[in-house]
Amino acid sequence: MDTLYISSHPDDFRSLLPLIAAEFCRSPPRIVHEDPPAEVARSRPALVLAGAGGTVLTGANAVSWYLAAAGNRTGSEKKRESQVWQWLSFAENELTPVACAVTFPLLGIMGVDKKTFLVGEAVTLVLKLYLICLCLFHLKALEPVDRKSLVNVTRWFNTCVNQPQFLKVLGKISLCEKMVPVTPKPSPPKTEAQLKKEAKKREKMEKFQQKKEMEEKKKMQPQTEKKELGVVTYNIPTPPGEKKDVLSPLPDSYSPQFVEASWYSWWEKQGFFKPEYGRKNVSEPNPCGVFMMCIPPPNVTGSLQLGHALTNAIQDCLTRWHRMRGETTLWNPGCDHAGIATQVVVEKKLMKERKMSRHDLGRENFIQEVWKWKNEKGDRIYHQLKKLGSSLDWDRACFTMDDKLSFAVQEAFIRMHEEGVIYRSKRLVNWSCTLNSAISDIEVDKKELTGRALLPVPGYNEKVEFGVLVSFSYKVEGSDEEVVVATTRIETMLGDTAVAVHPNDSRYQHLKGKMVVHPFCDRKMPIVFDDFVDMSFGTGAVKITPAHDHNDYEVGERHKLPFINILDENGLLINVPPPFLGMKRFEARKAVLQALKDLGQFKEVKDNPMVVPVCSRSKDIVEPLLKPQWYVDCREMGKQAADVVRNGELKIIPDHHLKTWFNWMDNIRDWCISRQLWWGHRIPAYFVTVNDPSVKPGEDVDGHYWVSGRSQEEAREKAAKRFNVTADKIYLRQDEDVLDTWFSSGIFPFSIFGWPNESEDLRVFYPGTLLETGHDILFFWVARMVMMGLKLTGNLPFKEVYLHAVVRDAHGRKMSKSLGNVIDPLDVITGISLEGLYALLMESNLDPLEIEKAKQGQKSDYPSGIPECGTDALRFALCAYTSQGRDINLDVNRILGYRHFCNKLWNAVKFAMRTLGEGFVPWVKLCGSESVSDRWILSRLSAAVALCDSGFQAYDFPTVTTAIYNFWLYELCDVYLVMNTSQADICRQTLYTCLEVGLRLLSPLMPFVTEELFQRLPRRHAQDSPPSICVTPYPETSEFCWHSEDVDRQMEFVMSVVRTIRSLRADYNLTKTRADCYLQCIDSDTAALVQTYSLQIQTLSYSQAIYPVVGGDSTIPQGCAVAIASDKCTVHLMLKGLIDLEKEVTKLTAKKGELEKQMEKMKEKMAKNDYMEKVPVKVQEADAEKLRQNETELQKVKEAIKNFRKMM
Repeated sequence: MDTLYISSHPDDFRSLLPLIAAEFCRSPPRIVHEDPPAEVARSRPALVLAGAGGTVLTGANAVSWYLAAAGNRTGSEKKRESQVWQWLSFAENELTPVACAVTFPLLGIMGVDKKTFLVGEAVTLVLKLYLICLCLFHLKALEPVDRKSLVNVTRWFNTCVNQPQFLKVLGKISLCEKMVPVTPKPSPPKTEAQLKKEAKKREKMEKFQQKKEMEEKKKMQPQTEKKELGVVTYNIPTPPGEKKDVLSPLPDSYSPQFVEASWYSWWEKQGFFKPEYGRKNVSEPNPCGVFMMCIPPPNVTGSLQLGHALTNAIQDCLTRWHRMRGETTLWNPGCDHAGIATQVVVEKKLMKERKMSRHDLGRENFIQEVWKWKNEKGDRIYHQLKKLGSSLDWDRACFTMDDKLSFAVQEAFIRMHEEGVIYRSKRLVNWSCTLNSAISDIEVDKKELTGRALLPVPGYNEKVEFGVLVSFSYKVEGSDEEVVVATTRIETMLGDTAVAVHPNDSRYQHLKGKMVVHPFCDRKMPIVFDDFVDMSFGTGAVKITPAHDHNDYEVGERHKLPFINILDENGLLINVPPPFLGMKRFEARKAVLQALKDLGQFKEVKDNPMVVPVCSRSKDIVEPLLKPQWYVDCREMGKQAADVVRNGELKIIPDHHLKTWFNWMDNIRDWCISRQLWWGHRIPAYFVTVNDPSVKPGEDVDGHYWVSGRSQEEAREKAAKRFNVTADKIYLRQDEDVLDTWFSSGIFPFSIFGWPNESEDLRVFYPGTLLETGHDILFFWVARMVMMGLKLTGNLPFKEVYLHAVVRDAHGRKMSKSLGNVIDPLDVITGISLEGLYALLMESNLDPLEIEKAKQGQKSDYPSGIPECGTDALRFALCAYTSQGRDINLDVNRILGYRHFCNKLWNAVKFAMRTLGEGFVPWVKLCGSESVSDRWILSRLSAAVALCDSGFQAYDFPTVTTAIYNFWLYELCDVYLVMNTSQADICRQTLYTCLEVGLRLLSPLMPFVTEELFQRLPRRHAQDSPPSICVTPYPETSEFCWHSEDVDRQMEFVMSVVRTIRSLRADYNLTKTRADCYLQCIDSDTAALVQTYSLQIQTLSYSQAIYPVVGGDSTIPQGCAVAIASDKCTVHLMLKGLIDLEKEVTKLTAKKGELEKQMEKMKEKMAKNDYMEKVPVKVQEADAEKLRQNETELQKVKEAIKNFRKMM
């Protein structure tokens, strides 16, 4: 017989648990209330196993697990065993210490009522452990008033402790009436190590307090004002369309408001953005070629977001680049009528202003109201695009509801319908009950839930529960057997017409041919066998609702099941028995659940991760609904669209999107194009009723009874011919629905040019050159344009597709109004205060909680608001970020950095213009006798031209921005302008070339500041010079062939020497003092090179004189600091006599002591035994880097001290 050694104390957790576990054993062990023999075990509880050679188990968990397993109380299967062990560990590590802490006596009890400690239905070991943990609470700590707030736990506790096995061990339990405080025992004296540790803590706390006091003192001191970014406005009266004044002096610093004033209206009036500019007509042959791109038409209701700004920055850069290359260039603007969005906006306006719905007005009057709104408000986004500098040909602007485009839409539908590509069918659609319309997949947001959640639904006062899986049973006809199924939408069981199981599932083979009975009506439903069922999920049986689930629809089709529609267009229940008839869908959810419970067929509810489809327009929950609609047969068109990419006719950039393209095209489904709206292109299809007894009446879903026509007369003639009757016997009813907005967008590239009618624009500009857009609409728009272009014109709408990334905030989060990170690009351009951002939030339709959350996000990211950055800086930043294949984490501070770049550019041109002087006349070309400095900057200019050309060709915008930025900032401003102070003609001609070409390189990216500065420069060809930089030729590599690798290599060596000297000067704090510099060269060639560039080195390094030296250290005078510039040159900087050596040594010695102390602390921290295990890897890496930096700095300090002492 096994022997159990336990404590005799009545409240000992570790003994109570094995005792209760033993009560459930078939053969309980012998209980001994004393310590086990020393040779057996050192602690209690301990279990000596009689039949295992005296094997001993110790510890409450191990002993209890063994006893519980013997009584089958550790779970009925592996999964439940692991759950029991999980809860056991939780109790051991978390609950037991809290129980003791509460009981002994000060911690309050919190959160216990929210845990479920059962695993399965049986009384497991974990239940026993949790119970005895709670014993101490109920016996010692929980007073009656506390127990009232823990009703479930108390009821469960009372039930369990009255079980015979618990009574035998615990006896009769009396609950606590009054908690008695426990007087703590005096603590033992602290050890020396503990006292040392506490002293360290106190020292740290004192330092922390001192630091806080210092910070408070700093706050109290008067703050020096930060220099505000200069705001200068252009105040010279200039009528719109007239050229801006360029004779008055430039402001001292760059100001976006000054620079961006007046230029756009002048560009527009001069016709620079029209493809006809500079030629007789667009048909005139152009050896440079034709570039055509249409804008992705923004919604007429929309306003610019940073995503739009990115699209337009990229497109305008490309357009301006092609225009400057001399191509016949057209960037065609347009706007989408945005069926659902516009209708919702106007309906809200009507209700707010006139308390009327669209139904009160009637269809015709409502459409007039929409047109009125469009004419008043609809061009807002055009004004915003102009503010961004978008060089669109506004005379060709199109609106998808214009007569020209509407005619094209009608023609497209009729041709495709007559060919049978468009057909009528009754299928499941995404239905918004609030909008009373089908919506496209792109208008469905997928809200991910991890479990139970309450969501707001329009039309319901209370939030609705989602994220749960409800299990219930269907009774098998003629037997007591039942089949258990589960669903996340319990109300849809009213439309169930079958239960499906897998053909290979052995559990249900005996039910072949059987039926189950619906509990609320007399419907008999077959048990069908289908491969789509996952045998491992739940019970392996699935309810089938063909009329309200996409997967079930296909099962219903395969097995010829009835399709019972239980929802009307408003979300009310139909075709169901009382009491559910007429209920709202989510009220029926509760009613059905209760009815199943009343019948005893409800099984359980549990959390279930799921995706809830939400209408992006109305925030309603989207329902799959069976409706007769018009569909486009996409199979053949999808195959064509895939083939043109496979054979290289259409190029998609970047190519990692090809996989998505082929996946969609090869598995494409037919496209539902019906929308139950009033605003949009009304479908030109008519249902035919024939007033003749020889023709039987048709049904709505029968395509034979539908005809399409450009007018009722044409449709009537078609119908009469089809049914072989006279036209007077035909009655027509036009379809009330309108076409999906994406249908008109799909033909946008050719409808804008007047298709199907021939026109000069259609002949010249179709097919287009490029489509540039975001990758998120690759399928919804790009694919449909390709399919419909090939179908209706026989040509691709464009040759290349460039897909840019998605704009996210600085933290990588998706732009969301509720996060407060959706930024209007105009606010970045003009600047906005934090209060202004808050005000915009208050105008939005967010609920108060979301507004508060958004405010916190804005306060964190923009504590001082958003500074004025200007259009040029925003455009440049967006292009600089656009790395192919990556999302863009846009940081406003980086945009501000590019505004500072504009200021640097501004000051550099102003300085250079002073250098050029009054009356400067540029030479037609450079003479070829340039100095070494001139040759170097011209080489760098040529390299920048080549990089920009290749970057634009490859849509590699970061390469373009980096090349231009580096040339202007690091090569022209930081080097050439500093080292070249000569007024010689050749030098000035080189400088002019750099300015003029550098501005042209930058113009497509920063059109405003480059125009402002370019207009101030003299012209190389004054007589026939283009009037604007935007129509001046872009620099070509064939023209700028000054790139010299030898000169670049020499200058790179020079700059390495300069950087080394500058570093030494910084190390020894020589801020203003000039020092002699000895450059020890490895050979005479290097010395000759140093001699050639000595003036440049002297100027750039702020040295007194440069002395090239060949030979050993003996040739170098004493008192120099030394540093290696390269393998060919060592720098010796003369310090003797320039600095107070005693003072420097004292200062460096103190620095050395401080560094050594820091390193000692760091090494001590890193040497601890548990450092590698407990400290996160990132912290370890940071510590190692900090230690390395300190070691490097210490080495430098030691060398400096050594050098100074040599000089003393």
